Amino acid sequence: MAVKVLVVDDSGFFRRRVSEILSADPSIQVVGTATNGKEAIDQAMALKPDVITMDYEMPMMDGITAVRHIMQRCPTPVLMFSSLTHEGARVTLDALDAGAVDFLPKNFEDISRNPEKVKQLLCEKVHSISRSNRRFSAYSAPAPAAAPAPTPAPAASSYGSQSNSVPARPAPAPAPARASAASASSSAPKRKAYKLVAIGTSTGGPVALQRVLTQLPANFPAPIVLIQHMPAAFTKAFAERLDKLCRISVKEAEDGDILRPGLALLAPGGKQMMIDGRGAVKILPGDERLNYKPCVDITFGSAAKSYGDKVLAVVLTGMGADGREGARLLKQGGSSVWAQDEASCVIYGMPMAIVKADLADAVYGLDDIGKHIVEACI
Repeated sequence: MAVKVLVVDDSGFFRRRVSEILSADPSIQVVGTATNGKEAIDQAMALKPDVITMDYEMPMMDGITAVRHIMQRCPTPVLMFSSLTHEGARVTLDALDAGAVDFLPKNFEDISRNPEKVKQLLCEKVHSISRSNRRFSAYSAPAPAAAPAPTPAPAASSYGSQSNSVPARPAPAPAPARASAASASSSAPKRKAYKLVAIGTSTGGPVALQRVLTQLPANFPAPIVLIQHMPAAFTKAFAERLDKLCRISVKEAEDGDILRPGLALLAPGGKQMMIDGRGAVKILPGDERLNYKPCVDITFGSAAKSYGDKVLAVVLTGMGADGREGARLLKQGGSSVWAQDEASCVIYGMPMAIVKADLADAVYGLDDIGKHIVEACI
């Protein structure tokens, strides 16, 4: 059965081009178009598409507002189009918080210069997120968040801060919850003196990382590295967003950064991140032979070489199998590997690859992963 798609954009040119690209795939059917957010809501309710492609800037109602309404009235996987700017990144992250599943850069030049590459990428994204549709039947949009109460500063600690006291950070706003995560399929973890926590993810990762990292205390005793498949223009804005929401510190990694407790370093988009035995970060140019920039396998592999059995690696929601071979190296060195469970994943690809390869020491629902990381490390 063909995947039914609703195309939403105020640009007639872009609506036509996206519709033409999708319609060229015999397994995709464009069932309708809309020119603004209000029309998108009406068309989504009337046509019941499997996937909606959504622009942000539109008259009458913007894309983020439309996504929120759609998630409340007729939950449907949404693929956002975004500009490759810092503001575009911020808007896209807001859309993902509102319930969108994934995003693609909106680049008119690419459509005209490299139509085959654009066609392949767009159709792959549509097919992929259409398979997450079953998770949206139980989607529960969050109630408007009240202003968070100030959180007391944690006790002074040598961990996670350069000063003797740690400023209180605001409690994070609740993230959208699609379906309740199934009970963890593994028991609570045993404590171990981990020297590094490494987390890899892709589709659905920005919201998943937010939900995991906001559970960590400011005095978290291990360094953290994050590998999220994301364009170069987005990772700085994403790191800044996480830093504001979390009690730990989060920054986009730079060449020469030193790992330290309570600091999470996010791999920069378009490049590769490696770690050496001295705890220094190396940022390398993205290799065109690799599908992913950044690549989870590369960072996990360097962690295995540098830290032996002292790594806790976690693979979250995402398409494909990136992370599997790096996890294999970590397991060979005696480190621990966890996977997110299927019920709480947006796309059960990367964690499934870990589980099927028999590399997972534990499988947890998304809402349990953060607390279990704390239990394992503190």
